Amino acid sequence: MPCSRREFTRHALLTATASTALLTGAFAAGSGIHTVKRGDTLSGLAQRYGTSVSALKRSNHLSSDLIQVGQTLIIPAQAASQFDPLRTVRTETARIRVKRSNWKAIIAHHSAIKKGNAESYGRTHRKKGMKNGLAYHFVIGNGIDSGDGQIEVGPRWTGQLQGGHVKNHQLNLVAIGICLVGNFEIERPTRKQLQSFTLLVDWLQRSVLRRTVRFAGHREIKGEQTLCPGKNFPLASMHRRYG
Repeated sequence: MPCSRREFTRHALLTATASTALLTGAFAAGSGIHTVKRGDTLSGLAQRYGTSVSALKRSNHLSSDLIQVGQTLIIPAQAASQFDPLRTVRTETARIRVKRSNWKAIIAHHSAIKKGNAESYGRTHRKKGMKNGLAYHFVIGNGIDSGDGQIEVGPRWTGQLQGGHVKNHQLNLVAIGICLVGNFEIERPTRKQLQSFTLLVDWLQRSVLRRTVRFAGHREIKGEQTLCPGKNFPLASMHRRYG
């Protein structure tokens, strides 16, 4: 049944008010709003806001990666707020007793593939026969399957277990492995990944281990035949920082 002009206007105002309330609610919950522009993609937005594609899809009830110009997206609260990459690491570390005297080195890795996170790498490593799963102690995301610069804590750290990230068994016993997601033979680490990496290494040495330990890129370890962590990982500058 056709509605009058007054009823139409009232309905439009109610709809606009409801939409405003929804958006206001999103901001109140700590989330942000992004209006899709030409050239935007979910993976690009995930990198920009320090979140993941899956988190964006969950927040916006998307069943595919397709987005349209003019579409309004809710940015997850964690990404919209000031991102503290060490927050989860500090929380998880506070729950365990760190074997400070055990850890004598920190080794940098790249995943050599563009996608992935701690969970997916852990499944792969278990299939390869690693009973403790994820070979690394920490994984730093690139915004695709985890947040850009997000530091994921692996079970080898929370359990204070030896690593599985190098061939040398003796070195695995004493070396903390940190993996940045990406193939750095082809691309560069993101700015947030490098920021998180240095924050993590600084924090581990100063606040957790309370001493300087040996630092190396995976390919610098004797007996390793690998390009890891890739030619585009700034090893030289990291050595200037960490020795």
